[in-house]
Amino acid sequence: MTQPNRRPIDPDTKQPIVAEKYARLKAEAKAPYRGLRQFIYVAFGASGFIGGFIFFFQLLAGRDLETTLPNFAIQVGVVALMVWLYRLEQRSSRNSK
Repeated sequence: MTQPNRRPIDPDTKQPIVAEKYARLKAEAKAPYRGLRQFIYVAFGASGFIGGFIFFFQLLAGRDLETTLPNFAIQVGVVALMVWLYRLEQRSSRNSK
């Protein structure tokens, strides 16, 4: 004997969970902390962009090139990594829907 598809019950209200809320909870269970990861990617990318901006103008001014150039390269690498991780996250969220 099989039971029909039944929606889970909300323990607070003792009512079936609304379909939208259930879908959101299922998505969060599949990929926990997705929003937090995306926030971190954006925050680190912005930090790298600001650092790159500063080091770029130090390069243009010709100040201490032997240390400024590697630091600029690191900042560009951080921004590129964060963009790649953010796009990867977006692609995985589109594929999971």
